[in-house]
Amino acid sequence: MRYFIEFAYKGTHYHGSQIQPNGVTVQSVLQDAFFTILRTPVALTFAGRTDAGVHAKQMFAHFDLPDSDSDPTASAVSQLSGLTSRLNRLLPEDIAVYRIFPVADDLHARFSAVSRTYEYRIATRKSPFTHGARTYMPVPLDYDAMNLAAQRLLGTHDFAAFCKLHTDVKTTICTITQAQWKTESDGAVFTVTADRFLRNMVRAIVGTLFEVGRHKLSPDDFEAVIASRSRQAAGQSAPAEGLFLTRVVYPDGATKGC
Repeated sequence: MRYFIEFAYKGTHYHGSQIQPNGVTVQSVLQDAFFTILRTPVALTFAGRTDAGVHAKQMFAHFDLPDSDSDPTASAVSQLSGLTSRLNRLLPEDIAVYRIFPVADDLHARFSAVSRTYEYRIATRKSPFTHGARTYMPVPLDYDAMNLAAQRLLGTHDFAAFCKLHTDVKTTICTITQAQWKTESDGAVFTVTADRFLRNMVRAIVGTLFEVGRHKLSPDDFEAVIASRSRQAAGQSAPAEGLFLTRVVYPDGATKGC
């Protein structure tokens, strides 16, 4: 049987979401917690990959367990009741499990997702309460220019200019449906939604938009960066600490659970 887990994490102290040979990751901590409780290995497939220091307000993963009806020894399935609260008692404070629920056997946490939304948060005033969760940006930025540039992202384009080099992907074409900056009393938030994202894509976009906000690039220059398909033409990646995965959307009804 296939199950989905909905969870969140603060990525400050992790070497990214996916298991790596060296370094503690969100996946390794979660899988260790599952094994401690269920006494059977659980392999989690995440909805996407986040870099070291990046956070997730909403993340999904799927895992498979034997059907207890077909395998009488599959005691792990019988222990799913109350598993969410048991995991939360065992997990560190920076990882929280919201729910675990059965789904269709062909629902894939990564490939079945139809869109993902990220937010990049900056603070214009230093605060001990936002450290690690916002990027401190004391330099004034032209958000009107940044929004004009961000509109050039909308639609289906080749976003190779904002993709980490030497990434093994079949295509760098994505469709972006939302890209907008909104100012707040103590900072600003950039929200971007797409059908898929490339490695380091949002941070590269934000870093290049910072160049627009500082008037080092114009909105037309930003569009030329997209057309260049060259990572060297784009700006430096923005720091990881301000980036949050905030929403993952699946086909209607797929993640309602029970």
